[in-house]
Amino acid sequence: MRVIAQNKKAFHDYDILDRLEAGIVLTGDEVKSLRAGTVSLTGSFATVHGGELFLINCHISPYARAFSKKEEDTRRRRKLLLTKRELSRIIGDISRKGITIVPLKIYFNKRNIAKVDIGLAKHKKAAGKKQALRERDIRRETDRELRGKF
Repeated sequence: MRVIAQNKKAFHDYDILDRLEAGIVLTGDEVKSLRAGTVSLTGSFATVHGGELFLINCHISPYARAFSKKEEDTRRRRKLLLTKRELSRIIGDISRKGITIVPLKIYFNKRNIAKVDIGLAKHKKAAGKKQALRERDIRRETDRELRGKF
Protein backbone atom coordinates (compact mmCIF):
# COMPACT_ATOMS: atom_id res chain seq x y z
CA MET A 1 0.00 0.00 0.00
CA ARG A 2 1.47 3.33 -1.11
CA VAL A 3 -0.11 6.36 0.58
CA ILE A 4 -0.45 9.36 -1.73
CA ALA A 5 -2.13 11.96 0.50
CA GLN A 6 -3.36 12.13 4.08
CA ASN A 7 -5.86 14.45 5.70
CA LYS A 8 -4.11 15.06 9.03
CA LYS A 9 -6.42 17.93 9.89
CA ALA A 10 -9.39 15.55 9.90
CA PHE A 11 -8.01 13.74 12.96
CA HIS A 12 -7.63 17.10 14.72
CA ASP A 13 -11.06 18.47 13.83
CA TYR A 14 -13.18 15.31 14.01
CA ASP A 15 -13.74 12.24 16.13
CA ILE A 16 -13.49 9.34 13.67
CA LEU A 17 -16.26 6.85 14.48
CA ASP A 18 -15.81 4.36 11.63
CA ARG A 19 -13.56 3.87 8.60
CA LEU A 20 -14.31 2.43 5.15
CA GLU A 21 -12.33 1.78 1.99
CA ALA A 22 -13.89 3.11 -1.23
CA GLY A 23 -12.86 3.06 -4.85
CA ILE A 24 -12.77 6.33 -6.79
CA VAL A 25 -13.69 7.08 -10.40
CA LEU A 26 -10.84 9.01 -12.07
CA THR A 27 -9.74 9.94 -15.56
CA GLY A 28 -6.37 8.80 -16.92
CA ASP A 29 -4.73 12.19 -16.36
CA GLU A 30 -5.92 12.24 -12.74
CA VAL A 31 -4.37 8.83 -12.09
CA LYS A 32 -1.05 10.08 -13.47
CA SER A 33 -1.30 13.14 -11.21
CA LEU A 34 -2.00 10.88 -8.24
CA ARG A 35 1.11 8.85 -9.02
CA ALA A 36 3.05 12.13 -9.09
CA GLY A 37 1.58 12.95 -5.67
CA THR A 38 -0.11 16.24 -6.60
CA VAL A 39 -3.30 15.87 -4.58
CA SER A 40 -4.69 17.69 -1.55
CA LEU A 41 -7.48 16.50 0.75
CA THR A 42 -7.72 19.62 2.91
CA GLY A 43 -11.28 20.87 3.08
CA SER A 44 -12.71 17.92 1.18
CA PHE A 45 -15.75 15.90 2.22
CA ALA A 46 -18.19 13.38 0.79
CA THR A 47 -21.93 13.67 0.28
CA VAL A 48 -24.75 11.50 -1.04
CA HIS A 49 -26.52 12.66 -4.23
CA GLY A 50 -29.13 10.47 -5.87
CA GLY A 51 -28.17 7.37 -3.94
CA GLU A 52 -24.47 7.68 -4.86
CA LEU A 53 -21.52 8.91 -2.82
CA PHE A 54 -19.40 11.76 -4.22
CA LEU A 55 -16.08 13.23 -3.08
CA ILE A 56 -16.26 17.02 -3.19
CA ASN A 57 -13.53 19.67 -3.03
CA CYS A 58 -10.59 17.27 -3.43
CA HIS A 59 -7.85 19.05 -5.39
CA ILE A 60 -5.97 16.95 -7.97
CA SER A 61 -3.58 19.12 -10.01
CA PRO A 62 -3.62 18.70 -13.79
CA TYR A 63 -0.99 16.35 -15.16
CA ALA A 64 1.94 18.30 -16.63
CA ARG A 65 2.01 16.40 -19.93
CA ALA A 66 -1.74 16.10 -20.41
CA PHE A 67 -3.37 17.28 -23.63
CA SER A 68 -6.19 19.13 -21.87
CA LYS A 69 -5.21 21.14 -18.78
CA LYS A 70 -8.51 22.56 -17.53
CA GLU A 71 -8.06 24.31 -14.21
CA GLU A 72 -11.77 24.03 -13.32
CA ASP A 73 -11.53 20.22 -13.36
CA THR A 74 -9.12 20.16 -10.42
CA ARG A 75 -11.91 20.33 -7.80
CA ARG A 76 -14.71 18.50 -9.63
CA ARG A 77 -17.00 15.96 -7.93
CA ARG A 78 -15.63 12.43 -8.09
CA LYS A 79 -17.79 9.37 -7.57
CA LEU A 80 -16.84 6.98 -4.78
CA LEU A 81 -17.52 3.29 -5.27
CA LEU A 82 -19.03 1.29 -2.41
CA THR A 83 -21.21 -1.80 -2.14
CA LYS A 84 -24.96 -1.29 -1.72
CA ARG A 85 -24.81 -2.53 1.85
CA GLU A 86 -22.03 -0.11 2.80
CA LEU A 87 -23.76 2.77 1.05
CA SER A 88 -27.10 2.15 2.76
CA ARG A 89 -25.33 1.92 6.13
CA ILE A 90 -23.56 5.24 5.48
CA ILE A 91 -26.83 6.91 4.45
CA GLY A 92 -28.40 5.71 7.69
CA ASP A 93 -25.46 6.97 9.73
CA ILE A 94 -25.35 10.44 8.20
CA SER A 95 -29.08 10.86 8.68
CA ARG A 96 -28.22 11.17 12.38
CA LYS A 97 -27.40 14.73 13.31
CA GLY A 98 -23.76 15.79 13.29
CA ILE A 99 -22.23 12.89 11.34
CA THR A 100 -20.07 13.78 8.30
CA ILE A 101 -18.07 11.76 5.79
CA VAL A 102 -14.44 12.85 5.61
CA PRO A 103 -11.69 11.41 3.38
CA LEU A 104 -8.73 10.38 5.52
CA LYS A 105 -6.21 9.25 2.89
CA ILE A 106 -5.79 8.35 -0.77
CA TYR A 107 -3.55 5.42 -1.61
CA PHE A 108 -2.78 2.75 -4.18
CA ASN A 109 -3.46 -0.79 -2.97
CA LYS A 110 -1.41 -3.89 -3.79
CA ARG A 111 -3.04 -4.16 -7.22
CA ASN A 112 -2.22 -0.48 -8.00
CA ILE A 113 -5.83 0.65 -7.79
CA ALA A 114 -6.54 4.09 -6.31
CA LYS A 115 -8.56 3.84 -3.09
CA VAL A 116 -9.91 6.41 -0.64
CA ASP A 117 -10.08 5.72 3.08
CA ILE A 118 -13.19 7.55 4.29
CA GLY A 119 -14.26 8.05 7.85
CA LEU A 120 -17.62 8.65 9.47
CA ALA A 121 -16.84 11.55 11.74
CA LYS A 122 -18.39 13.81 14.33
CA HIS A 123 -17.07 17.36 14.66
CA LYS A 124 -15.11 18.10 17.85
CA LYS A 125 -15.92 21.08 19.97
CA ALA A 126 -13.11 23.46 20.99
CA ALA A 127 -12.99 21.94 24.48
CA GLY A 128 -12.72 18.46 22.98
CA LYS A 129 -9.71 19.53 20.92
CA LYS A 130 -7.99 20.94 24.01
CA GLN A 131 -8.72 17.75 25.95
CA ALA A 132 -7.25 15.60 23.17
CA LEU A 133 -4.07 17.73 23.16
CA ARG A 134 -3.84 17.45 26.95
CA GLU A 135 -4.20 13.65 26.83
CA ARG A 136 -1.58 13.38 24.09
CA ASP A 137 0.90 15.46 26.13
CA ILE A 138 0.32 13.32 29.22
CA ARG A 139 0.81 10.12 27.19
CA ARG A 140 4.00 11.51 25.68
CA GLU A 141 5.42 12.44 29.13
CA THR A 142 4.63 9.01 30.61
CA ASP A 143 6.30 7.31 27.63
CA ARG A 144 9.43 9.42 28.20
CA GLU A 145 9.52 8.55 31.88
CA LEU A 146 9.10 4.86 31.14
CA ARG A 147 12.01 4.99 28.72
CA GLY A 148 14.12 6.78 31.34
CA LYS A 149 14.68 9.94 29.32
CA PHE A 150 13.58 13.14 31.05
